[in-house]
Amino acid sequence: MTLSAMDLVAIAKQNITETELKTVKQALSKELILDVREPEEHIAGCLPGAVNIPRGVLEFKIGNHPKFQNKQEAKIYVYCQTGGRSALATETLQRLGYKNVVSMAGGFKAWTEDGHQVAQP
Repeated sequence: MTLSAMDLVAIAKQNITETELKTVKQALSKELILDVREPEEHIAGCLPGAVNIPRGVLEFKIGNHPKFQNKQEAKIYVYCQTGGRSALATETLQRLGYKNVVSMAGGFKAWTEDGHQVAQP
C-alpha cells in the first residue's frame, strides 16, 4: 500500500494534539512558538516571537537550539502554512522525546485570515 502526503498528515493528526488559534494567541510571549515553514515563508511574515526551523531539517537542528533543550517541560506550539507540515513536525518532535508539543490547527493561513498580529523577523 502506497501512502500519499495527505495520508501521512491524516495519520499524524491521529497521534498528536491540535490546538485552536486563540490558545496560541494567548501563549504568545509565554511559550515557544515554532515555525516549520521554509525560511522564505518565515521572512514574509510569522507569528510574533516564532523561531524558524524548517520541517526538512527539524530533526537535525532542534536539539542544538538553546530554546528547545527542555524536552520534558517546554510547551511548544508548532505551525506551518495550513497545518500539514506542523502535524508531521509535531509527531516527529514527540518521537524525539518532546512531551508538551501541539500543532496549531489551520496554520499561518488561518492565523492571518482571522486577523491576528503578524511579525516581520
